[in-house]
Amino acid sequence: MTALDQPVTRTAYQQSVADYWNAEKDPVNLRLGDVDGLYHHHYGLGDYDPAVLEVPESQRDQAIIAEMHRLETAQADVLLDHLGPIGPADRLLDAGCGRGGTSVMAHQRFGCQVDGISISEQQVGFANDHVRQRGIDGSVRYHLKNMLDTGFESGVFQGIWNNESTMYVDLHELFAEHARQLKPGGRYVTITGCYNDVTGGRSRAVSQIDQHYICNIHARGDYFKALSDTGFVPINVVDLTAATIPYWELRERSSVATGVEKPFLTAYREGSFHYLLIAADRV
Repeated sequence: MTALDQPVTRTAYQQSVADYWNAEKDPVNLRLGDVDGLYHHHYGLGDYDPAVLEVPESQRDQAIIAEMHRLETAQADVLLDHLGPIGPADRLLDAGCGRGGTSVMAHQRFGCQVDGISISEQQVGFANDHVRQRGIDGSVRYHLKNMLDTGFESGVFQGIWNNESTMYVDLHELFAEHARQLKPGGRYVTITGCYNDVTGGRSRAVSQIDQHYICNIHARGDYFKALSDTGFVPINVVDLTAATIPYWELRERSSVATGVEKPFLTAYREGSFHYLLIAADRV
């Protein structure tokens, strides 16, 4: 049975993840995306402008929302910066695409074809509607697929990324599938939260994050072991932990706070949780 013949979700856990994201209508994703029509499902990078906290109360929350969106878009730009040279004839894969914001940004930057995949039917439908409205649905397409077995042909992508989605899958299975789909010399990039295995297992704060998102945060060392075992050579590793803390501090003061802000800030500040960018080439 091929990937095209099998159901998208293969396990009860995968179905629970799909159910979670099919039902999700969190303002922290939707209101930020409403700012300019780029809908992300990840966090932000960089210092926020403290002036947004001095805006008159009637407009303050709107200013904070816009600033948070600027930071999350900056995060996507950092990821795309690490994909290497990409031309209009290349093809990219956004694995775990959410509502598709980073895929749109990649097409705008490189002019190439981008495929996004998600196990959430709701996300895929939202993202495809959005690119149709933008008139770029001939170049950016979203598919209801399992990132561990996509059914795409081998060796067709110049670049693949996961933006905060690796914590839902087995890393060896994921990176083996990415290696199959990448051209020789192709680039893989991930931005992810991972627990600090130097200091031990998951801290209480990291476990609270797992529970909130029904995910399974991996140890930092697991990424490098799985990449090496599946034919990848890391070429760039960037610790983004300090750069993401301001986003969480601002989000904690916003109307779209969800309650998970405190565990994130605690885990980052105590050193039990790291926010990493890893770029690796397929050899």
